[in-house]
Amino acid sequence: MFRYTSKRLMSGAVLIVGISTITFWLLALGAGDVGRQRLGVTATQEQVDRLNEELGRNDPVLVQFTSWASKAIRGDFGDSWFSSQSVSELLKQRAPITLTLIIGSLFVASVLAVVLGILSAVRGGVIDRLVQAVGVIGFAIPGFLIAFGLVVWLAIDNKIFRATGYTKPSEDVGEWVRSVTLPVIALVFGSLAALSLQIRGAVRDTLDLDFVRTLRSRGLSERRVVYKHVLRNSAGPALSILGVTFIGLFGGAVIIERIFAIQGLGLTTVDAGISGDVPVVMGVVVFTAVMVVIVNVIVDLVSAWLNPKVRLS
Repeated sequence: MFRYTSKRLMSGAVLIVGISTITFWLLALGAGDVGRQRLGVTATQEQVDRLNEELGRNDPVLVQFTSWASKAIRGDFGDSWFSSQSVSELLKQRAPITLTLIIGSLFVASVLAVVLGILSAVRGGVIDRLVQAVGVIGFAIPGFLIAFGLVVWLAIDNKIFRATGYTKPSEDVGEWVRSVTLPVIALVFGSLAALSLQIRGAVRDTLDLDFVRTLRSRGLSERRVVYKHVLRNSAGPALSILGVTFIGLFGGAVIIERIFAIQGLGLTTVDAGISGDVPVVMGVVVFTAVMVVIVNVIVDLVSAWLNPKVRLS
C-alpha cells in the first residue's frame, strides 16, 4: 500500500508541475500591458514602463516562471498586481468559503445518490423511472438556471434564505446556514444526477453476479446482502465518479458564487482573469490542482482498500 500511495503522490506532483507551467506561460503571454491596465490611460508611458519593469513583465517568460516557481514552492505566491494583497492571504480568506460550498454539496449529493441509486436498482418500478428522470433533468438544465429559480422562489418571494452574500459560521450559525443553503442546492442538482445514475448502474450490475445469488441461497437477508456485500463491491465505480464530480464542482462554483455574490475562489478567479492578475490566478490554479490531487489520491486509496486488485493495476 505504501508503494501504491507513493506512486499516486508522485504522479500528482508531476500533474501539479505540468498544470502550473502551462498555465503560467499562457497567462504571461496573454496578460497584455499590465502596467497600462493598472495605471489607466492617464499615466505616462514612462510610468507604465517603470511599473512593468518592477513587476518583471519585461523579463523573458522563462525567467518570470523561474522566479515565481522558486517562491511558490515555499508557499509564497507573491502579491496581487492590482490590489497589492498577498495571494497567500487571499487564498486563506477565500478558499474556506469555496470549500464549504463544494464539500457541503459533495456530501449532500453523495448521501442522496447512494439512497436513490440503491432504491432504484433494488426496487425498480416507479422509483427507478424517477431516478432516471432526475438524471436526465439534472444533465439538461444548467446549474445557473436552478440557482436563479431558487433565488426567486426561496429568497425573493418567500425570504426563507439569503439571496446574496456569505456569513461565516463563527459570526452567526443561523445566517451561515441561510447563506449557503441555496448555493449548495444549486451545486447538488447537477452532481446528484451523475452520481445517482452511476451508483444505480453499479449496484444493478453487482446484483446480477453469481456471488449475490449464492449469498441469497444461504438465507442472508436482502438488506444484509445489499448493504454489506453489494454496496461494497459497487463502490469502485461510484468513487471514480465522485472524484470527477469534485473537479466539476470547482467549475460550477465559479458561476454559483457570481450569482449569489459570494467572495470565494470562483469570483476571485473570474475577476483576476479579466484583469490579467497573473499571481492571483496562479495561486488559485495551484490550490485547485493540489485539492484535486488530494481528493483523487484519497479516492484511489479507498478504492484500493475496498478492492486489493486495484493496487496491482
